[in-house]
Amino acid sequence: MILWINGAFGAGKTTAAYELKRRIDNSCIYDPENIGYFIRENIPRQINTEDNFQDYKLWRDFNFKMLSFIADSFDGTIIVPMTVTNRQYYDELILKLSERYTVKHFILYASEKVILKRLSTRFERKNSWAARKARECINAFDRNIPGTKIMTDNMGIDEIIQQIGELSGIVLNRDKRSRLTKKLNRLIVKIKNIR
Repeated sequence: MILWINGAFGAGKTTAAYELKRRIDNSCIYDPENIGYFIRENIPRQINTEDNFQDYKLWRDFNFKMLSFIADSFDGTIIVPMTVTNRQYYDELILKLSERYTVKHFILYASEKVILKRLSTRFERKNSWAARKARECINAFDRNIPGTKIMTDNMGIDEIIQQIGELSGIVLNRDKRSRLTKKLNRLIVKIKNIR
C-alpha cells in the first residue's frame, strides 16, 4: 500500500509521515523531493530553467518508476509526503500509481492562516516560497486535486495520523514514547527537513 500524504507546504506532511512510520510495522518513507534536488544539482545551470522541480517531466517519470519498483519489491507500506497541486502531475503520479497499486491519497487541509503560522515555526517568513504558495495549494485542493481531505486546523499530529490509519484500514502500533521524547523526535524531524 502507498500512503500519499499531500497538503500545502507547512501542513504537516513530513511530521505525519515520520509518525506513521514509527507506528506502522514494515513501513518506509519515500521522499520525491530528493529527486528534485538531485535534478537541480546535476543539470547544467543553462538548462535549469524551472522554478519548481516538479515541472521537469523527468522528475515525475523517475518518481513513478521508483515508487513502482519499491511497490513491486517491498511488501510493506510506502509513505510518501509530497505536495502535488498540478492536476496533470497528479494524474501522472498518484492516479497512474493507483491504477497498479493500492494508493490512499490524503490531503492535510488547513486554512491559509494556520499554514502561515505553521511555516513560521520552521522559520519561514510570510514572503518565503512556501508561504507564497499557500493560497495556490488551497485553491488546487478545493478545485482540482481529488483525495481524502483531513481538516487539520484544530487537530494535533496524533489525531491526524490516527485518522489516516483508520481511513486506510491500518491499526497503528501503540506509541510508547514519553511526551518529552515525542516532542524531541518531532523537533528533530522538523529541523532535518527544513529546506
